[in-house]
This record gives sequence, C-alpha cells and structure tokens, in this order.
Amino acid sequence: MSAANPALSSPSWYALDPLWQGGETVARRGLPHSQLAPAWQMLLLGDGSPTRHLRLLTGEAIAVDVIDMCAIGAQNDGAPDIVRAVQPPRIRRQVWLRTASGQRLAYAVSWWEAARIEEYFQDRSLPIWDNLTRLHAELYRDIQGICYGRCAALETAFQEEGPFWGRYYLFWHDRHPLTLIYEVFSPHLREYLGPSTRECNKH
Repeated sequence: MSAANPALSSPSWYALDPLWQGGETVARRGLPHSQLAPAWQMLLLGDGSPTRHLRLLTGEAIAVDVIDMCAIGAQNDGAPDIVRAVQPPRIRRQVWLRTASGQRLAYAVSWWEAARIEEYFQDRSLPIWDNLTRLHAELYRDIQGICYGRCAALETAFQEEGPFWGRYYLFWHDRHPLTLIYEVFSPHLREYLGPSTRECNKH
C-alpha cells in the first residue's frame, strides 16, 4: 500500500464519529467480552507500546509514515478535552503505523508541547515509543477514553469497512503530561487477534 496518498494528507485529523464511547473509568475497568474481545482489550486498554504489540503480532518491523506535523498554537484542535493538560503552544503530529510490507494497521495523532518536542523527537521517522526508549524515558500511559465509531477517511486509508476501535491517552514523564495521543486500529488486526466484537451497543 502506498504511503504517499495526497487525498489522505490533509492538515485536519481523522476523528471517529462515535457510535459508542467510554471514559477513564470504563477504560480502567474494561468492557464486557461480548462488547470487546479479550485480545482486543489487551491491545486497546493495556499499558504497553502499540508499536511493539503490532511488531509481535505481525512478525514484521513497524514503520511510521508521517502525514502531518504542524503548529496549532493554543487551540484545542477538536481534540479530547484532556488536551488542555498539554501546555500550549502545541504541535500536532499525525502518522500511519504500517508493516514493512505496507499494510496499514493504525492511525495516530498526537499533541505536544511545542517547547519540548525537539527534546523527545530525535528521529521523526521513528515511532514515538522508539524515540522515547532511546532516551530511557520513564513513562506512564494514562488511558483516558475508548471509542467505537466511523470515519470515511480511515475506511479509505485502511481499505477496511468501519466501524473502528480507538483510544486516547496521556503520556506522563517526570510528573509532567508529555503528550496526548489518539489512536485508531484497523480491523485488519482480526487476522491476528480474531474478531473484535460481536455487537457493540450503539448509544
């Protein structure tokens, strides 16, 4: 799959139109297995690196295709309200996570404190986790929400029909909110994890 697709390179970001969503309490407690299968819950609600999980699942190296990295000032940018924890002015970064063979598996958008982003992105072509690991940064992944919804642009990008599962979380470092990350995973992962859900409550 080509990484360069002008139709998918707009400066806006690809938010899910939620059919269902849950906040921090739901993310901590977990969902009924009838709503989200256990293997998918480990991916979405676990505190490990998604890049590493994808590498282990597929047996391939995971590459990053940067879509967009731009200054957005102090605006909330349509992000979850918790973005206010990230000190403005902010920079928004968008990427696809894909296998070395070209299969897109996830979309991620993150909001960073502009004054500190260069400190953490020594190589912008690498996944966030790889950059932070190189710095031996101690991190806490604070999952704030989980959602299930549709997005036409992501259907095109993943070449998969929605709805999709997504989540958003804060990364904390040294008691400081480093970044807010919003991730959406491709249904293609059912090849490794099995079906994500039998039916999701649509309310």
